[in-house]
Amino acid sequence: MSHSSSIVRLPDIRTIGQLFQTGVLKAVSKPRYNPNVAFLDRISLFQGDITVMEVDSVVNAANESLLGGSGVDGAIHAAAGKKLYKECAGLGGCETGKSKITAAYKLPSKNIIHTVGPVYRRSDVETVAQQLESCYRTSLNLAIENNLKHIAFPSISTGIYGYPIEDATHIALDLVRRFCDSDVGSKASRSTCVVWSNKDKEVYETLIPEYFPAPEPTQEQPASEVPAAAEPPASEAPAAAEPPANEAHAAAEPPAEAPVEAAVPKAPEASSVEAPKAP
Repeated sequence: MSHSSSIVRLPDIRTIGQLFQTGVLKAVSKPRYNPNVAFLDRISLFQGDITVMEVDSVVNAANESLLGGSGVDGAIHAAAGKKLYKECAGLGGCETGKSKITAAYKLPSKNIIHTVGPVYRRSDVETVAQQLESCYRTSLNLAIENNLKHIAFPSISTGIYGYPIEDATHIALDLVRRFCDSDVGSKASRSTCVVWSNKDKEVYETLIPEYFPAPEPTQEQPASEVPAAAEPPASEAPAAAEPPANEAHAAAEPPAEAPVEAAVPKAPEASSVEAPKAP
């Protein structure tokens, strides 16, 4: 992961609404939540380097020391520079499932939110799930408390910490969706899921529609999309369709050869990445 890469700005990151429009995301038959069109512009999926994202905050999948490590943690510390290490050294570490905030220093983002994900344990799945959920919750809360409107998450704990990617993604998306539904959800104008590998990207592309489904298509197309045959110009309409006043009685029973109006067609059914994995 190299900070020399081109900076990625918010307008360059496609929203899930755009991903639905382009067919990258596809509708599912049984979503877990009801559609909310407002959320389609507030959630994004980005495949690439989290250290080059110019957003209000990026989340670092840190260890309990907060002093850097491997994967995303090491990359963020390397890109941000020595001042980040100095600030983190004064924070006294961080418990698993909790989060702390620092300046971003040499990163293009405004702040870094450091969260400590759990090491996956098959013997205690419920506890690690609660800890992982808490990582996302406390990170979002810190962003709101510090008036940060954008937040970018790596896939926390799915690297060397061994959390299965599908299980971790369900937890992440469910928590973010519930946050969006909350009273303070609108204070975060963009939450971005950042992935590195194609495998992780495919998991997110599969699961996002379950938590952020696209609205059902309308039963009628907009007037601008209705074929001309559905409403012929007045100059071409048969006289029998609009008889003169002295023949008004005939309108009650139009001639057999009067044309049948074409039915309005139904709208079609509604049908993003590589950085080291988070610890």
